[in-house]
Amino acid sequence: MDDPLATAHPDPEREPGVAVVGVEEDAAPAAISDEALIAASPEVFASTLGEYFAAWGRRIRNGESGALPVLAGLVLIVIFFQLEEPKFLTALNLVNLLQYAAIFVMFAAAEIFALLLSEIDLSLGYIAGCGAFVIAELIAPPVGLPWWLGILGGLAVTSFMGFVQGTLITRLNLPSFVVTLGGSLGFLGAMLVIANADPSAVGGVMNIDPNSPVYKLVQDNMSTGLGWGVLAVAIAAFGATQLMRIRQRRAHGLTTPPLSVTVLTIALAAAGGIVLLLICSANRGLGVGSNVSGVPWVFPFTIVVLLALTFLLTRTRTGRYVYAIGANPEAARRSGINVAWVKTFGFVMVGLVGGLAGLVYESYNGSMATDINGGQFVLFAVGAAVIGGTSLFGGRGKPLHALLGGIVLGTVFNGLGLMGISAQGTDIATAIVLIAAVTLDSLVRRRAATQGR
Repeated sequence: MDDPLATAHPDPEREPGVAVVGVEEDAAPAAISDEALIAASPEVFASTLGEYFAAWGRRIRNGESGALPVLAGLVLIVIFFQLEEPKFLTALNLVNLLQYAAIFVMFAAAEIFALLLSEIDLSLGYIAGCGAFVIAELIAPPVGLPWWLGILGGLAVTSFMGFVQGTLITRLNLPSFVVTLGGSLGFLGAMLVIANADPSAVGGVMNIDPNSPVYKLVQDNMSTGLGWGVLAVAIAAFGATQLMRIRQRRAHGLTTPPLSVTVLTIALAAAGGIVLLLICSANRGLGVGSNVSGVPWVFPFTIVVLLALTFLLTRTRTGRYVYAIGANPEAARRSGINVAWVKTFGFVMVGLVGGLAGLVYESYNGSMATDINGGQFVLFAVGAAVIGGTSLFGGRGKPLHALLGGIVLGTVFNGLGLMGISAQGTDIATAIVLIAAVTLDSLVRRRAATQGR
């Protein structure tokens, strides 16, 4: 079967995360200047490093700032908290911050699939709760399954929840807001039933065995030597992938980014990994003679999940369909895309990744309890995704945005906690950050629409 988007996207290596649907050839201008081409996609059309930075400068001036405002805001937030609380940038606090932020990152990565389709899933928090309880019960006596089978069982349950909701939304043409709102209430009840069915869940709390890999995901660290080895392999693999991509583009007669840009990208990725390893390698022990160091297992786990989701969305036909439907569902339908199937798949992915979020959540706490605030986690998921750069209006977003937004939220919560700010004050501050991010998203879309006229 031919790809319905093949004519709309003749270059499969176009910039991922931005959908363009229904563009006809005769609607394009007769000639496009080299400067306009470079500005449109500097990583592809720029021939020198200078042209690359100049093109990005033009895009920023035109309102296409990408992740730059998020990064700049994060730097300002970090500076503020460090000035207010000197221990903010200590190794112990930074590792704790990133462990907590991993929860927000995973929830946001799940919600992004709904947002890309111009939908929303309000049941995500309790889907994650159900999955976490299923995992906890499957790996604990009397069932006692191996940890990996317990995780697969929990993910199967959460994926099925997403499938049911996606089917109701697409086959009955129901609003996702209504279906997932009802799902939120239903899954809350299901979670309570699951918890009450296990006699070991005293007071609605199930403790995770400290020797279980589920517990160790967040609570334990890989050795320092293993961390450096994994980083070396990851950098080598990333560099080889980037160079192979250039080679493949040249073999197909496509333009390629300057080698200096590729080398700079690899160098920045390596520098970021080295900084993270140096922070995690520092002794974070609190007592005399205590030595706690190494990279928490949840860090590579989160990165691998985000890389897998990035590959799915940017390198597969289904991923392209998700962007196309979110940008213009009618044009996607006319192109021959099975909109109902792709939307259902999107909600299955919300459930699947939501199950992983529940896994990280229960590992962080060392237990699973029925007092999980699923509604609040939905707000945090949407907030982290939008803060990172995902659009509420569909068709624009990347898993990277979940990482950026999750770290921003984790930084805000951590910094305010160090300052002794009350829970009410933290909620207000988070609301301000979220509203600012949504406002920025709206302004960027409006400016882009104005520039396109």
